[in-house]
Amino acid sequence: MTNGVFDIAVIGGGMAGASVASRCSENARVVLLESEDHPGYHSTGRSAAAFVASLSAENDVLRILTQTSRDFLCSPPEVFEVPSLLNQRGVLTLYNEDAYASLETTYSHLQHYGFDVSRVGQDFITGRIPMVREPYTSAALYESDAHDIDVHALHQGYLRLLKAHNGVVRTGAGVSNLRRINELWEIETATGSITARVIVNAAGAWADQLGAMAGCDPIGLNPLRRTAVLVDPPDNCDVADWPMVLVQDAGFYFKPEAGKIMVSPADEIPGPPCDAQPDELDIAIAVDYLQQALDLDVRAVSHSWAGLRSFVADRTPVVGFDPQVEGFFWMAGQGGHGIQTAPALADLAAALVLGESIPPYLSDAGFEGDAISPCRL
Repeated sequence: MTNGVFDIAVIGGGMAGASVASRCSENARVVLLESEDHPGYHSTGRSAAAFVASLSAENDVLRILTQTSRDFLCSPPEVFEVPSLLNQRGVLTLYNEDAYASLETTYSHLQHYGFDVSRVGQDFITGRIPMVREPYTSAALYESDAHDIDVHALHQGYLRLLKAHNGVVRTGAGVSNLRRINELWEIETATGSITARVIVNAAGAWADQLGAMAGCDPIGLNPLRRTAVLVDPPDNCDVADWPMVLVQDAGFYFKPEAGKIMVSPADEIPGPPCDAQPDELDIAIAVDYLQQALDLDVRAVSHSWAGLRSFVADRTPVVGFDPQVEGFFWMAGQGGHGIQTAPALADLAAALVLGESIPPYLSDAGFEGDAISPCRL
């Protein structure tokens, strides 16, 4: 059974796939293929949901994509059904005495790139997080331009936009085979066959596996598991207005989440593409880190989960047509930045897929397309 002929088949219904499919559908016939029953089941649905611009400072590509996505996230189109996808949170980075030199280096670096960051001391720290323990009460950096992202509204808005442009979404449509015949792709899925001129590989941690089906060389994608847990704050302790907190020396973070405290050990555990599940040891490490930083006795974990953050060697996204396999477009390797860069990355990818120029706002910001091309690998 043939289920249709399309200009573009986007494989993977997470944030990357939904966003680029919606943008391409403005000028092309697009189908979005998702193997799960609901799009966004894996990494998109397990994101930390944070927009922290300074976390992209070390990578010019990610920094530009993050900064140029901000306006869209602040004021999305009406189809997204919310006035803003961002809720101001702020981020506080705590340092112990041994890390004060690092604080000054980081402060100078972030100022150089124009981030709104300031040095703060004990009064500010304990005023925002009264439960902080020594040695983290003396010095910190505070960045005001950090926000919670409404990931669900962003993802669903892109899916609505796709459907508004007559795009098609197929769920439960895992891909079993790809064939290139007469300048068209024949895509065998669990729900039937699809024909398309171009495949966009937005399969997340499975992107190299999908590439292999098409005869592409691997891009060296490395899926890394990250764990998160939710714990209850003490009775009568309202954490809703806490900032997100990064602990510099230990490398973990925590933030308010639905009246509870979400903490992650910021682990990066290599493994195969899978439905990632939290490991008991990583859960215990997260709880221990939190109890070291806060005057808090964690008696139980309310909920725990894990997600995969996928990177290539240089930790820069891979976006562009494969150098050897015609009509096969990569959109992979966003790592932990896929949500906060989604608007700009979708505009960029759609322009490349459709043979258009890079959006002027990206060129004006100094973006260079070669930095993300699969040809660099």
